Amino acid sequence: MFSKFFINRPIFATVLALLIVVAGLVALNILPVAQFPEITPPTVQVSAVYPGANAETVAQTVGIPIEQQVNGVDGMLYMSSNSSSSGAYSLTITFAVGTDIDMATVQVQNRVSIAQSSLPEPVVVQGVTVQKQSSNIVMFLTMTSQDSVYNSLYLTNYAKLNLVDQLTRVPGVGAVNVMGAGDYSMRIKRYMKLTSLYFESGKYNRRYIRTFFHLFCVDFKYPLIGSENDFLLTG
Repeated sequence: MFSKFFINRPIFATVLALLIVVAGLVALNILPVAQFPEITPPTVQVSAVYPGANAETVAQTVGIPIEQQVNGVDGMLYMSSNSSSSGAYSLTITFAVGTDIDMATVQVQNRVSIAQSSLPEPVVVQGVTVQKQSSNIVMFLTMTSQDSVYNSLYLTNYAKLNLVDQLTRVPGVGAVNVMGAGDYSMRIKRYMKLTSLYFESGKYNRRYIRTFFHLFCVDFKYPLIGSENDFLLTG
């Protein structure tokens, strides 16, 4: 009965439909963001580093114990992990839409704590990080140098030193990732005149080189790469 009224009056139905569309377009610009429904499932990320291990070793010794404990946490839909040849491990747990992300983070943290007793000691020393995050990318920021005075490596390093910490402290920001040219590195040859620190002795090379650079307030996240005569330090 009600639908027959519009079927018999197509012009009236068309005008009414157009008015509804125009009203929706007008309200789109003034509708508060808080009123939008949540359509993206919340995620929690677990990160760990196993210095000196390859991807297969990380997956077997770090990934399996953590995933066995985290699997089946309340509200979880699925999870995916990634192990890199640099020793880094990350696990992303995706939860159902509407799940309290704060409570989900606490539950994941509790299960990761149970798995820590099964992890290698270097991983426990480095620490296992659990943080909530959204799969949506809020913003991309680009940095350019006028007249090409600075290259991409310099700009990447500048962003890590001066922008990442400030942006991370912004309310609502889960994580800040820098994508660019990579990190600075330093190559040290054995023939350098540093005999006072026993660099000539292959047995003490790595320990004394690291101690030497700590004296100058330089910290390195990853182990020294290379042979006893040739070192590559990555910050």
